[in-house]
Amino acid sequence: MAIIVNLDVMLARRKMKSNELADLVGISAQNLSILKTGKARAVRFSTLDALCRHLDCQPGDILEYRADE
Repeated sequence: MAIIVNLDVMLARRKMKSNELADLVGISAQNLSILKTGKARAVRFSTLDALCRHLDCQPGDILEYRADE
């Protein structure tokens, strides 16, 4: 897939645990893990908004596009 999820990078930069972020955002730790690994098929704007709010970042810090080779 050409969309790369850099959620693990943002968590490391903020020194935050996945479970802590999941609680703050209001999603399950399992769903956050699916998103982190890039296996999610969709992301709600409300979830993206909450992730950006709690990580103090922009959507482009979490999601990245890379053309397939």
